[in-house]
Amino acid sequence: MDKQQLSKDILKLVGGEENIDQVTHCMTRLRFNLNDNKKADKATLKNTPGVMGVMENGGQFQVIIGNDVPVVYNALVGNMSKGANAGSSGASASTGEKKKRNPISALFDFISGMFTPILPAITGAGMIKGIVAILVALGWLSEESSTYIILSAIGDGAFYFLPIILAISAARKLGSNMYIAAALAAGIMHPSITELLADGHNSSFMGITVIAATYSSTVIPIVLAVWIASYVEKAVDRVVHASLKLLVVPTVTLLIMVPLTLMTVGPLGTVLGNGLSGGISWLFDNMSIFASILIGGTMSLLIITGMHYALLPIVVGSMTTLGYDFIIPLMFAANLAQGGAAFGVGLRSKNAQTKSLAYSTGLTAVMGITEPAMYGINMKFKKPFIAALSGGAIAGAFMGIFNVKSYVITGLAGLPSIAAFISPAISTLIYALVGGLIAIVAAAIITYILGFQEDNAPQAAATPAAEPATPATTTSAPVVKEEAKAQDEQIFSPMTGEVKPLSEVPDPAFSEEIMGKGFAIQPTEGRAVSPINGTVFSLSKSGHAIGLVSDTGAEMLIHIGIDTVKLKGQFFSPKVQAGAKVSVGDVLMEFDREEIEKAGYTTITPVIITNMHQYESIESAGRTTITEKELIYTAKA
Repeated sequence: MDKQQLSKDILKLVGGEENIDQVTHCMTRLRFNLNDNKKADKATLKNTPGVMGVMENGGQFQVIIGNDVPVVYNALVGNMSKGANAGSSGASASTGEKKKRNPISALFDFISGMFTPILPAITGAGMIKGIVAILVALGWLSEESSTYIILSAIGDGAFYFLPIILAISAARKLGSNMYIAAALAAGIMHPSITELLADGHNSSFMGITVIAATYSSTVIPIVLAVWIASYVEKAVDRVVHASLKLLVVPTVTLLIMVPLTLMTVGPLGTVLGNGLSGGISWLFDNMSIFASILIGGTMSLLIITGMHYALLPIVVGSMTTLGYDFIIPLMFAANLAQGGAAFGVGLRSKNAQTKSLAYSTGLTAVMGITEPAMYGINMKFKKPFIAALSGGAIAGAFMGIFNVKSYVITGLAGLPSIAAFISPAISTLIYALVGGLIAIVAAAIITYILGFQEDNAPQAAATPAAEPATPATTTSAPVVKEEAKAQDEQIFSPMTGEVKPLSEVPDPAFSEEIMGKGFAIQPTEGRAVSPINGTVFSLSKSGHAIGLVSDTGAEMLIHIGIDTVKLKGQFFSPKVQAGAKVSVGDVLMEFDREEIEKAGYTTITPVIITNMHQYESIESAGRTTITEKELIYTAKA
């Protein structure tokens, strides 16, 4: 394909150079900040050969190209008269003043960045609470036994000390010291403070009233406190001499913020948190069907725009204060409806490859991972997406009528998380299952009745690969490769460390397997070696991402850490260039793991196959710890 012509077509179809405020690229897509998104011709772009898809997300207009995106980007910048304004990283070109970030988008980004990393902890604790409830309900566990006390503590611990967990995550997102934030949370939760403010009795600090409040299991008070503390910490840091920073900055920050939180920020946050939880509870108590139809029918739209992250504080707040939540059941209904719509496409389609993709992505949606079905099938054919929204609304109405609640916070709202609906009354579980079945069947039937147009659909549609929202530039043009028939592929470990499931990676693009499948490694040493025999396809200038293609066609991504692109290459030392031939065990990258973590970034490293549409499954080697060059998994063709 003529990448030069493709870049000219894209430039024209996004509204021309005068409509581009800024353009960047990631590993698989061009990311435009346009002056006016309405000037872009999305319909024509979607059907342009070489364009896999088009999305609008977080204020960005994204054109999905695939692994050849660096070539297209370079050609695009070359065709822009102001392309010389590209940033020093080579990853951005601007035709004007950079716009201020949309405050709403910034808020959603903060909420998602804060809650996503802690979901495994509260999900695991929540599932344990559910298991304990089942054991008690069946009479297999006595509430008087020491076993019950210990299991309950395991389940309740993450929720009771949620402010400390949130403080660490929020500080990391804000770029402030995580341990000062944890100390702040520990201060307001100290048993002496809890006892002092118990039973609604106000106290005082240096003559100023301290309003009675309990901060265990709360969300908003500590988030507000850490946000304000980040400004206090940075202000103190600016005026203190380097030799005194370690002593003065944390001392002053804590002395200011702990009393301030107890006197003002904490009580205000408590009022806001109780108001949100109480408001949601009132809404579902008095307008249950309307609220359920509205949320169930629009949940997928919220996910597309990223606005669903705004619901996370409400979900967590309801769960910690009320013991249950109404929103997760509606998310469950919406996800299963996406799967049902994809099944409907499979039933009606005349194209064998479309059928196969529809059934496979529909199954993943029913399991709780909706992006492949939503972007690869339902939104592609338009009417099935409408059917999915309708199915979510119909199932939502059922959930509302029967007052279905979730008693556990789940990482994925799909069939594997059905235990979230188990309560002492088994009827809740039954209603949830019936509601999920209604979502699938309703969406499938509506899709079949409405039909869809297949003429413009690619004959071998592959789900567009998502990727982290951080730019990734290549040190040189990527290797041009041809897609060959896939063969079974053995993937060897690129580093020494602890093997983790992708679900534990604090980035939805990896944890929800949107980019591909595989495993992650928490490294204990600071280097990465080749996991396959093949070619280095691309290498980010920042060093955090390495793309490879094996000799038998497996396309791989090794992504060292999350958000580490922001380090701009600091602490990374590449040992190869794009285009280099490599064998298993050849050193690709050395990095300073300790310094990266000191800078506030996790070094957990996804090792994934990005062209999973060519493979049926992956099989784990079953290791929990691993060393370089040991087999980590096998991709089955």
